[in-house]
Amino acid sequence: MCAHVLVAEDDEMQAELIRRSLLAEGHTATVVHDGAAALDAARRLGPDLVVLDLMLPVVDGFGVCRVLRSGDQDIPVLMLTARSDEDDLLLGLELGADDYMTKPYSPRELMARIRTVLRRSGRAVDVPEDPVVRAGGIAVDPRRHEVRCDGLPVDCTPAEFQILLAMAGEPERVFTRRQLLQFTRGLDRASTERAVDVHIMNLRKKIESDPRHPVRLLTVFGVGYKLSGGRT
Repeated sequence: MCAHVLVAEDDEMQAELIRRSLLAEGHTATVVHDGAAALDAARRLGPDLVVLDLMLPVVDGFGVCRVLRSGDQDIPVLMLTARSDEDDLLLGLELGADDYMTKPYSPRELMARIRTVLRRSGRAVDVPEDPVVRAGGIAVDPRRHEVRCDGLPVDCTPAEFQILLAMAGEPERVFTRRQLLQFTRGLDRASTERAVDVHIMNLRKKIESDPRHPVRLLTVFGVGYKLSGGRT
């Protein structure tokens, strides 16, 4: 099952956790952090599902759901909230939410709920089960914890693996050092934004023919890094 999921969550750590879980399931994901951006992305991208936090800035989740349901886009919505009030649950369902989860939640349960909503809606595409993320000649297999570059195996540290998995999932997206640092949290207690530069330098030695003149793992000066090359 493969779908494009729009994640509207103002907590960057939570949003990234959801995004990584979706990629591991074989989906693609777009992440936004406020309600106005969610409505804009839904209009432009026409996702197969919206994972929608209720407590969004600018326009809250109720407002986003109300607009989505008033238009001609029949996009399934799975609501998330830190509040467990029955009134919130009922209002969310009355507005047309397809499912509702309260925080904290298990990422595995969230993925199971997403699969259920997608099957019910009929919007997902069934594809052979293949969780490998491919971009720019790089193949990252989150289940086997393997990386290949142009078909050849690459030996990566856990932190390097998580950075490559994230960047291969969104090729051409520019990641800041702070964002890349989040992927290594828990893998290296001493990790800092400066450590991200070291990880990138080591990755270039492994996936670039000339690490001093990279063509895959590029620096975007003043911002961060990106993996060049589209999804394959």
